[in-house]
Amino acid sequence: MTEEPAVYFSSFVVNCVLNAFLSYNTILLNIVTIHVLRKTPSLPKTLKTLLFSLTISDLLVGLLVEPLHIVLLVKEMHQDTSSKVYTTMLTAFLIMVNFLSSASFFSVVAISADRFLAIYLHLRYQELVTSKRVFIGTISIWIFSASFSISGFRWAPENRRYIIFASIEVL
Repeated sequence: MTEEPAVYFSSFVVNCVLNAFLSYNTILLNIVTIHVLRKTPSLPKTLKTLLFSLTISDLLVGLLVEPLHIVLLVKEMHQDTSSKVYTTMLTAFLIMVNFLSSASFFSVVAISADRFLAIYLHLRYQELVTSKRVFIGTISIWIFSASFSISGFRWAPENRRYIIFASIEVL
């Protein structure tokens, strides 16, 4: 069953407009969040580091992933999907999506673990969860996310990539 060309075209246009709107809001609101995190002295430094990591990953989605998605949609709308430029852009898009979604996901997990430890350990929390350890953990999250997203494209067959990414995130 094929779609009508007008419906097909209008879905691309609506998707492009929504992505442009969401990209703008993502950039603006994450910049505001970064500013608020810098100006709020009452938050612990460890929590600020983790929230900053999450905000940066979301900001990069708005700056890189959503505009690239719009470009890919426009190329698909013009049926220019057989060129080498399109395939390169699609590969870069998928790597960035996997990288930033992994970084974002693991930052949320780290924030949850930090808050759990703050409640569970109570008085020993500041002794065990130091700024240096949280910083090292945050850098590890970004390095793991980058290496995982790049290596996932080298050794995983295309139809199994998403199963592998989903399995690791569930674990």
